[in-house]
Amino acid sequence: MPGISDHEANPFTWLPPPDPASLDAEALALLEKARANVGFLPNVFAAYAIRPEHMLRWIRHFNAVLRGPSGLSPAEREMIGVVVSAENRCLYCLVSHGAELRQLTGDPVFADQLSYDYRRAPLDERTRAMLEYAVKITRTPVECNQADIEHLRSLGFSDLDIFDIIETAAMFNFTNRLASATGLLPNPEYYSQGRAS
Repeated sequence: MPGISDHEANPFTWLPPPDPASLDAEALALLEKARANVGFLPNVFAAYAIRPEHMLRWIRHFNAVLRGPSGLSPAEREMIGVVVSAENRCLYCLVSHGAELRQLTGDPVFADQLSYDYRRAPLDERTRAMLEYAVKITRTPVECNQADIEHLRSLGFSDLDIFDIIETAAMFNFTNRLASATGLLPNPEYYSQGRAS
């Protein structure tokens, strides 16, 4: 299975992924589904298969947070992911979710601006406040306070929306740390996705 079996020739993580023959049917099915959906096996799945039960729980939660019902659009949730990943300097997530943001917005210039420095991207007040709160959760969570919540409410975010901002930021902080601490490299295919050919 490319992406796992060719790790020795093309290492993409510091911890060798498991032999695909050691994985159960559910884990193998998830890897094949990921390959079918994306067109290649994202390195994150191959690397996280080292703990297949954890990988399965993580991807269910990740999909619920990023793709499930929310007052936040998929693009807004990806913006949070990109900004948090930029703050954490997580190469894997910044590259892979930058590609997803380019595809969702259809605007590679905006997506790149957001990933390099969201503070200089052309954002409305509501979106900027959402991203500033995600950065605060990332940098100084102990300083989060009720005034932050009231500010987001004043800009039209519901309490469920605010929870989704928090959970999305928290999910990316978790994933960024796993990716960075395991030396996870992005698949080369991500770099050209969502760009004009």
